[in-house]
Amino acid sequence: MKEMICILCPVGCHLTIDIENNYKVTGNSCPKGEVYGKEELIAPKRVVTSIIRVEGGIHHMVPVKTDKPIPKELIFDCMNLLKDIKIKSPRKVGDVILENILGTDSNIVLTRDI
Repeated sequence: MKEMICILCPVGCHLTIDIENNYKVTGNSCPKGEVYGKEELIAPKRVVTSIIRVEGGIHHMVPVKTDKPIPKELIFDCMNLLKDIKIKSPRKVGDVILENILGTDSNIVLTRDI
């Protein structure tokens, strides 16, 4: 048995996952909690946030993030790719900087206008 708190909504359901019983989830108030509990134990994912360099703008750095969660084990590889990226100004929020990062179907997008 594994216990965790669901973070998908403000309710914060206390989940219990029975690993020996095909990852049966209890304690969830909605179907999202069941999906979250199973995914978190079997294949955890996270949204990655970071900053990248900017050339030719008033700001030298700009925040970026993945537009979808990526597997937790790829976070450091993703960060290593981002450290060498430089973009030119101007750009807008939501502009895709890198597509399909590490084959995850997730893109790196800007979270600030520059």
